[in-house]
Parts: sequence; structure tokens; C-alpha cells
Amino acid sequence: MSVTGPPPDATPPVCHRHPHRETYIRCSRCDRPICPDCMIAAPVGFQCPECVAEGRSAVRGARTVFGGRVTGDPAWVTKVLVAANVVVFVVQQLAGPTFTLRYGMLSCLPAPGACQIGVASGQWYRLLTAAFLHLSLLHIGFNMLALWIIGPTVEAALGRVRYLTVYLLAALGGSVGSYLFSPLPGYAVGASGAIFGLFAAYFVIGRRLRLDISGVIVIIVINLVLGFVLSGIDWRAHLGGMAVGGVVAAAMTWAPRARRELVQAGSSVAVLALLVVLAAVRTTSLTG
Repeated sequence: MSVTGPPPDATPPVCHRHPHRETYIRCSRCDRPICPDCMIAAPVGFQCPECVAEGRSAVRGARTVFGGRVTGDPAWVTKVLVAANVVVFVVQQLAGPTFTLRYGMLSCLPAPGACQIGVASGQWYRLLTAAFLHLSLLHIGFNMLALWIIGPTVEAALGRVRYLTVYLLAALGGSVGSYLFSPLPGYAVGASGAIFGLFAAYFVIGRRLRLDISGVIVIIVINLVLGFVLSGIDWRAHLGGMAVGGVVAAAMTWAPRARRELVQAGSSVAVLALLVVLAAVRTTSLTG
């Protein structure tokens, strides 16, 4: 019978991290000696902490089909947006109508020779803050229900950052649409522009993945018709938000994989720039 092992007079190896500890176990990746305190189980054998950390840093996180990062809660941004709208609505009820008037999408309150208040007077923040304001419990209820139903699906497909980009740009697009085409004073509030942007994004994603999107088409058509039939609904914001949401989602879903992030970011910036230019043109027409 033969016995294998180190020669009796050989110096026993020691852990490379704890030189005072003898060990005959080696890291399966770098082959350096490691003691039991440094051993980390690996698919084959054990690895040292340095190799494990290096391996983790080299592993890229899972991505959605359109490049977004896969997360444990694919509806996290949707929940935050719903919570933000609800909190603002509570503030509206506590602060009174002055708060809503201060931050709503008011195009221009005319004064002799100029606009007294409104977007045309330099209050551009109204184009975005108006998307978080609502006039009644029924108003915010319908919008948040729609957001809760369709938002998680779009968020899961795009990832958090891309989804939030679509939402905010669609919200801005809705306000710009209202600003461009509403008669003065042009007052509007609500998240409908952003919601219609998500409708359009859902449609684009469904087409890109070849899914059955007949249901969302019916919802879009019904809501568009209601916007033209019922009074007090800003159909201009609906169309603006839907157009922007569709364009941005199309750029994100059809971007070539090799230059996906560049195309997605560049198209979003381009849409934002276009909205700013359109708003500036409208401002000039009202104040020039």
C-alpha cells in the first residue's frame, strides 16, 4: 500500500491571509493556500475571499429584454409614483385651492401688455408639477387605478430608469400639448398625459414582442373618445402624452443592441429638447 502526502521534512504551507495557520487546502481559482476561516464554498472546491469578490464584480446584473436592470420588485417605481400623487393630493386638500392654482398648468393669465402669471410668464415648472395635481378624489382615483394596472408591466419590461423616463417625458408632453393648443388661460392638471404615455408605451412594447395588445387598444380608444365627448377633459394633454410616450418607448424598444444605451439616452434627450423648443415657441407667441 502506498501513502501520498508531503515529505516529512517539507515546510507545511500556510494560509496566504493568515501566515500563522498551516493548511493544505488551496483556492480552486488562484491556487493559493487558504485556511478554514478563509474558505468560501464554490461550484468546484473552495475559493479565497479575494477571488470571490473579483468574480462578483465581473458578473453583470441581469437585464430586461430592452436593457433595464432586473430588480426584485418590478413595480417599485410605480408604487413611488402612486404614493407621490396621493401625497400631493393630500397637500392640496390641506393647503386649499391656492396651492393647486400655484402649481397647475396655467398657460397665461393675461394682464395689460403681458402675462401676469403662468408658463408664458416664466413659470415653466408648471409643465411638470401639474402632472401631480388632481381636482377630485374621482380624478386621482381613475388615474392612479390606470397607473397601478398598466405601470408594473411597462416597468418590468423597460426597467426602472427607462420607465421613469417615459413617464416623466410623457407627463411633460401632455402639458406641452395643452400649452400649445388650449385657449387662454389654458388651465389643466392631472396625470392623464403620463398615463396615456404609458398606454402608448404598452402598445409599442406589445408590438415589439409580438404580444396580444387588443385589450390596450380598446382602452386607448375608449379613453380618447371620452376625452372628446365629455366636458372638462383636456384631450390635448392626452394626445401630447400619448405621442411622446409612444416615440420614447419606440426608441427604447427598437434601439440596436450594440448602441442601445446611447440611442435610448440620445432619443430621450432629443424629445426633451423638442418639448422645450415647442414650449418656447408658444411662449414667444403669447408674449412677443
